[in-house]
Formats: sequence, C-alpha cells, structure tokens
Amino acid sequence: MNLALFDFDGTLTVREMMPDFMYAAVAPTRLAIGRVVLAPLVLGYRAGWVSGNRARAGIVDFGFRGVPEARLQAAGMAFANDVLPGVLRADAMARLQWHRDRGDTVAVVSGGLDIYLSHWCETQGVDLLCSRLEVRKEHMTGRYRGAQCVGEEKVRRIRERYDLPRYERIHAYGDTHEDHAMLGLAHEAWYRGEPWRR
Repeated sequence: MNLALFDFDGTLTVREMMPDFMYAAVAPTRLAIGRVVLAPLVLGYRAGWVSGNRARAGIVDFGFRGVPEARLQAAGMAFANDVLPGVLRADAMARLQWHRDRGDTVAVVSGGLDIYLSHWCETQGVDLLCSRLEVRKEHMTGRYRGAQCVGEEKVRRIRERYDLPRYERIHAYGDTHEDHAMLGLAHEAWYRGEPWRR
C-alpha cells in the first residue's frame, strides 16, 4: 500500500487560489476597503518582512469576520465547482489519477481553506488535510481553527492521520518552501514537477 501527498496551490493548480477565493467570496464593499487597509500587510509580505502565516491570518480576519457560515459555505461550493476545474494542471491531475488507479491512498495537504477544498476533494474522492476556519454561532470568527496547514504543521497532520510505517512507498508533491517538510517524509518527492533533492 502506498501513500500520495499532494500540495494544492501551485502544485495541482496553476497558481495560489486563496486570492481568487477572496475576490469571489468577500462582499464588494469589504473587498474595496480591504485593498486599502491590508495594503501594508500585503506589501510587507511581498517584500519578505511579513510571514505568510501572518499575512493570511490578517486577510482572513478582515475578509470573513462576522460572515454567516452558510453564505461562505455556498461560496466555497460554487468556487470548487465553477472556478477550480479551470485552473488545474493537466499533468499534476494525471499523476493524481495514476495514484488513484493504482489503489494508493491519496491526500491533498494544503494551507488552502477547508471552505472550498472540502467540496473539491469530496468530488475527487481524496483525503484532505488543510487550514480550517473557525465558526461560532453559525458565523465566521475571522480566525483559523488551529494552526495553518503549512511547513511542519503539514507533517504533524500527516503523522496524526496516517500510520506512515504501514505504507511501502510514500510519494509527495509540492512547489514552495512551505512543502519542504512534507517532501522530506517521502521516498519519492517531486518539487515543481522535478525530482526533489533534500
């Protein structure tokens, strides 16, 4: 039995999808204000002064705090059904299908949001480990539920979910430094479509 671990953004897709989801799911007025309010945070991230975790946390807080869960779930389902199919990498999806055809356990391990990834992974019949949004009283709090699923957190979630010694071979696919820890678990690791060397 083998295990195949796929990052989502930039690995299975042609680009990071969180910005696209924000544009699709956040109310236009809030989006316009957010462009101004969050500009220093975004610029700091692009300059390397602000971590990805902090930037994403700030964006999620501004975009989703107080939003009804049902509304965001509907936006997530629409995004999974209408947007994601158009941004998938054909070669990466062929590789995912190859693993499924062999009977491997396949999982998406992503810093992306459960609000849309859960719908997509369900249609694909693959497991999901990802960043989750917090809900209280049927409204979004604007916070993550637990740690963002990046870097070492990916490894922690994988070890929590799977008994790794049971697998004959572990395959992993990623495209950024936030995937390096996950790639380090694998017998066969691929980085941006090429074999990865530690």
